[in-house]
Amino acid sequence: MKLFPWLAACTIAGSLAGSPVWGQPAASPDGHQAAVPSANFHVTGGVTLPAALDAAWQRAVAARLSDGQRRSAEADGAAATSFWAAPPSLELSYRDDRLHANAGRRETEIGLTVPLWLPGQRTARASTSDSAVAQAMAAQQVARLRLAGELRETAWQIAAMQAEAAQADTHTRSLKQLADDVDRRVRAGDLALADGLAAQAEHLAASALQAEVRQRHQAAHLRWTLLTGLNALPDLTAASAIDPASDSALLHPELLLARLSSELARKRVALLRYAQRDQPELILGLRHDVPGRAEASQGSLVVGLRMPFGTDDRNRPLEAAALADLEVAQTYEQRLLERVHSDVAAARDAQQSAQGQLESETARARLLRERAILIDTSFRAGETPLPDLLRARAAAAQAASATARQSAALGLARARFQQTLGLLP
Repeated sequence: MKLFPWLAACTIAGSLAGSPVWGQPAASPDGHQAAVPSANFHVTGGVTLPAALDAAWQRAVAARLSDGQRRSAEADGAAATSFWAAPPSLELSYRDDRLHANAGRRETEIGLTVPLWLPGQRTARASTSDSAVAQAMAAQQVARLRLAGELRETAWQIAAMQAEAAQADTHTRSLKQLADDVDRRVRAGDLALADGLAAQAEHLAASALQAEVRQRHQAAHLRWTLLTGLNALPDLTAASAIDPASDSALLHPELLLARLSSELARKRVALLRYAQRDQPELILGLRHDVPGRAEASQGSLVVGLRMPFGTDDRNRPLEAAALADLEVAQTYEQRLLERVHSDVAAARDAQQSAQGQLESETARARLLRERAILIDTSFRAGETPLPDLLRARAAAAQAASATARQSAALGLARARFQQTLGLLP
């Protein structure tokens, strides 16, 4: 029978944020204080969440994607400072009359074609590039926030598993002592052999649970190492509590990204107003003519301008696509604002509810623990049979497990509240 599946998780309540939610050590059914670690979870040689986030960011695929988007936006901004609107091109041509009169006429021309900016287009493109850079930086913060949420969940799981493993060790030792005591009393003739077998069975069940908890803790540690590349376990003692009164002044990174995306879409629509046609092209060149074999050659300077027309066939698809992107960005921003406010309110309510449930579970666990102590005293005096003691211990353990689960739920609710507010560790 698994008596203490979650007892140790209480040691990490509020580890990601806030102060300890309950500081009273649990008493064992024999009247002694149980060896429960402090609620301020600490790992010797551990790594803080900010340091772990930096390490995980260096390994994340999202980091490479964010860097690529930022560099692309910066390169586009650098292109907007160029003298020409597009790369220039070199033109070479040669003509003669060899296949016709063969009078020795030749014409050679070399020229440079330079695309020019339309009025206002260069400034509009530079402004659009600046917005794209800002959007890329905001997208990077959103990616870091999502990675931080994954880190918080993993770190919390490790903390719960490690505390549970510590309590499983304590519980196994406690049942071993009880089994030894019952065995001595069986040999002395004070208790029946069935009592000794029951005590040994409970000790074996606790040992099996101990091995299972250690395996789950190792699996959680491996997931942490895969995510961060670090062997050091998370140290969550430095996590700070969040004042709910201050969250109204915070701007969630996803909201900032949505706002910048809408701004970028608006500037792309504005850019089309300065680009109703393709760029005009300035042509500069030299021309060398040989009229015939007996005539002197002539040279000339060529200056030309190519001006494309802007038709509806070209402009309408571009404008329709840009306006559609703007409408999608604005609608997404509005829905995201509603979702963030809803998530923050739900997270705040979940934290308050978890706090109230923890108080009730703590009071219940204290009452059942006192009852188990009284029955244990009666058992040692020979007034209560062993099955009653085991049932009392099981009830106390279940209550302690419920308290531990609720304590962990409170700490996790605080960590998720930080996440919904858009706060990095």
